[in-house]
Amino acid sequence: MHGEYKVRGGKLVVVDLEVDGDGDDAVFRDAVVSGDFFLEPDDALEDLTDALNGLTASSSVAEIAAAIQAALDRRDGGVELIGFTTEAVGIAARRAVGAAVSWDDLDIEVIGMKTLPPAEHVALDQVLSEEVAAGRRGPVLRFWDWNDALVVIGSYQSVRNEIDSEAARELEVGVTRRITGGGAMFMEPGNCVTYSLIVPASLVEGLSNERAYAFLDEWVLGALQEIGVEAHYVPLNDIATPQGKIGGAAQRRFADGTLLHHVTMSYDIDADKMLQVLRIGREKLSDKGIKSAKKRVDPMRSQTGMARADIIESFRSYFLSHYRSHEGDYTDQELARAKELVDQKFGTDEWTLRVP
Repeated sequence: MHGEYKVRGGKLVVVDLEVDGDGDDAVFRDAVVSGDFFLEPDDALEDLTDALNGLTASSSVAEIAAAIQAALDRRDGGVELIGFTTEAVGIAARRAVGAAVSWDDLDIEVIGMKTLPPAEHVALDQVLSEEVAAGRRGPVLRFWDWNDALVVIGSYQSVRNEIDSEAARELEVGVTRRITGGGAMFMEPGNCVTYSLIVPASLVEGLSNERAYAFLDEWVLGALQEIGVEAHYVPLNDIATPQGKIGGAAQRRFADGTLLHHVTMSYDIDADKMLQVLRIGREKLSDKGIKSAKKRVDPMRSQTGMARADIIESFRSYFLSHYRSHEGDYTDQELARAKELVDQKFGTDEWTLRVP
């Protein structure tokens, strides 16, 4: 069995091994660890490899990493792993036995912009996560487009603390709550670039939440670079440029083994209107590049000079050309189910005011 893992900003780790036995009694044997990493002293590779042999085939990344670290700690003089970690070996081992997957193991359906009420896009995140979990569709990357103004608050945010309800009514800006955490998204037609990625959680097997955000954002950093935006990841969940933050991500890992990851990036936001609707204090504004409410927040428009639709098309094309993927669309049943969920959940005060 063969598994590979490329450390973000580091080196490639490869694990080849066999599994002896069945079920709970199955163990690793004849393990070989290789890659383009560095290791000092050189003969520590034998200790690292031997630590895998005899581990149960169901061992988690943390358990594999702990066993390797214990073996290395027994050496006199210490061991230095350069360009990789014990966790990276664990991830490669888990991929070898099929418990973790890589991008190449997935065929992702890419769905382009479809204009819908924004609450229906919020509902589609739940619908498609359920469909992927049930095996009725494969993993999906989809781009949002909407025809109305809405603030989408995080699953754990307080409406009272985040929204000026009177201003929202006067400006005809609706409010709903999404199923992921994180902060509020101020969404008017044409002001943001938003996408959702729904994949098996095994794609980020062994990664901490912080590293999972970085891993799943790597593709869009490449897509941004292609259109002339030098972006980078900022822990925990932000995307930034030298001019400041341009976007943020939110994630949810479901008990059924599905992961929802979505990102919103500012294209051209009316900051004055946004600050009338959202109760954003000075602390929250500190990383948003907003010195005055009397301006627009337009990092992607000003840095690229491109229309929003052209940016989204560039992102879509980048993913299709760099990852195992194909074009697709929503089914009629998925769209109908999303409308039902707006009526039953996402459009109701019971859900929206869950945290009043």
